[in-house]
Amino acid sequence: MTTNHSEGNSQSRTVLLAGAGGVLGRHITRALTEAGHQVTGLGRGPRNDIQADLMDRDALLRAVDGHRFDTVIHAATALSRPPMRHRDMHATNALRIAGTAHLVEAARATGARRLVAESMVFGYGYGDHGERVITEDDPFGPHGRSRELEGHIAGMRTKEQLTFGTPGLEGIALRFGLFYGPGGTDGLLPMLRKRQLPVPADHGRVLPWIELTDAARAVVAAVERGRPGQAYNIADRTPLGFGAYTRCVAEEFGLPKPMTVPLWLMRPMSYAHTVMSTTLRVSTAKAEREIGWTPVHPAARDGLAAMRAAGALT
Repeated sequence: MTTNHSEGNSQSRTVLLAGAGGVLGRHITRALTEAGHQVTGLGRGPRNDIQADLMDRDALLRAVDGHRFDTVIHAATALSRPPMRHRDMHATNALRIAGTAHLVEAARATGARRLVAESMVFGYGYGDHGERVITEDDPFGPHGRSRELEGHIAGMRTKEQLTFGTPGLEGIALRFGLFYGPGGTDGLLPMLRKRQLPVPADHGRVLPWIELTDAARAVVAAVERGRPGQAYNIADRTPLGFGAYTRCVAEEFGLPKPMTVPLWLMRPMSYAHTVMSTTLRVSTAKAEREIGWTPVHPAARDGLAAMRAAGALT
């Protein structure tokens, strides 16, 4: 079956999904399959249809040799748990740079015409953005204020540059907020039960959040209707501080309220401290307008309540 990507139709696509075994990848696989697309999972684990490490260029190209796909999705991460210290991000930073370059080669080798890449709102920069709502027209990938922050931002900047700058590929980037939901929120629950997760008072600081099934629906929309060369902010309608989000999780699942501590006490957890110190609001009007995506869960409390009602977390 031939498809015309530029018309944004929803005919069945053959999709190579890098990171299919991850939390987001599993949600994407389900959403694409339910939308009628054929998904081939790519990753290091034995459950993937094609086993390969994105950091091993030659092995990756051998693994995809002889395969043909319409679309490639880059949702691979090196994170197995939430990053606490800056060094926890180093492998993912490398994956965003070298791994993306290798996946772009693989996409071209398989004849793919469209590349959809998972990006993050933190590419607009860590820190206090104040009350201003960030749109896709704002600068993405400004130079980081420290060596560590530049390493994180450079990974996101380079990933998007490779996504948009490869001849013959229709590149689209989805700039996600912080993920939560089935498979993503689970890790907080044991820590909350044992009162092992102190959180700072937010003092007006807020961050964009996105429920995982809503994020997966955005990927489907980008595969089917995304405009080549464009980035889309993907978040819910209710920015929330990290402390407020964690307290919301505890309330929804009947767990002890987390202890509130001064933000400076989080400094040993250097990356978490950076995230918790950030204030960032983004507009999703472009995604709503161009790819017809809106969040089913407009606030984290809605998504958490839906999970509790569905028994998605226990």
